[in-house]
Amino acid sequence: MIRTAVPLQASDFEYIRAFVRDEAAIVLDPGKEYLVESRLGAVARAAGLASVSALVHELRRQSPNGLHRRVVEAMTTNETSFFRDVSPFDAMQSVVMPALQTARATDRRIRIWCGAASTGQEPYSLAMLILEHFPALSSWDVRIIATDISREVLDRARAGRYSQLEVNRGLPASMRMKYFERDGAEWIIRDAVRKLVRFEELNLVRSWSGLPACDVVFLRNVLIYFDLPTKRDILERAGRLLRPDGYLFLGSAEAATNIVTGFVREPVGKASCYRLAGR
Repeated sequence: MIRTAVPLQASDFEYIRAFVRDEAAIVLDPGKEYLVESRLGAVARAAGLASVSALVHELRRQSPNGLHRRVVEAMTTNETSFFRDVSPFDAMQSVVMPALQTARATDRRIRIWCGAASTGQEPYSLAMLILEHFPALSSWDVRIIATDISREVLDRARAGRYSQLEVNRGLPASMRMKYFERDGAEWIIRDAVRKLVRFEELNLVRSWSGLPACDVVFLRNVLIYFDLPTKRDILERAGRLLRPDGYLFLGSAEAATNIVTGFVREPVGKASCYRLAGR
């Protein structure tokens, strides 16, 4: 007997839309039923359920638990790569880090936050950049705080273990050989890189109380998934988190100045970033 897939009911789709909006501010537009089906099908199968509709039934029936968390994690986007959209990293090397090295010469402390860090390629790229080009900072208190809503991707990031395909995406061969060790078909990040990065669970639409004042904030390619009020809230809080002379980097398709008034856009090398207005 051939089992046919149970189509997702409109009421089930609306439940998922409301649920992920409330939990993670993810906006699912009408017509994204296929996305819900494709991402939650695996969650349903892992839970021993016959369909996404059966999964929604369980979500409605149970109080919030691990199944609810797995649904939120499945609906988040975790696309990333080493030195992705390389211009911000070039700007960090040529402008930002030299400026911070001068400005922080007294307290010798630098804090960088990578929000929505996924499986770790972005913060590890920043760590490799610092090790490669700013050896004088080895005696400083330098920390990259990398956060994400998903425990699954954070576990992968902490492990620092990547496939050949992942290290081929954006990572120069010289850096792969210098900062990774081969382990069979995979590559493991070396401890010198790992010790600069601290991974923490954080939902961008919840409290940021554990984050310190930051010199640089990377919030790239994440605001595009939120509605306007959520974008405004996140940017306003990012402004309060930045030190007065700090730098905010967004994705190439994202902007701050048309959403909040506290930032000015500034060219940095071939990239652009946002600085606090009136600094």
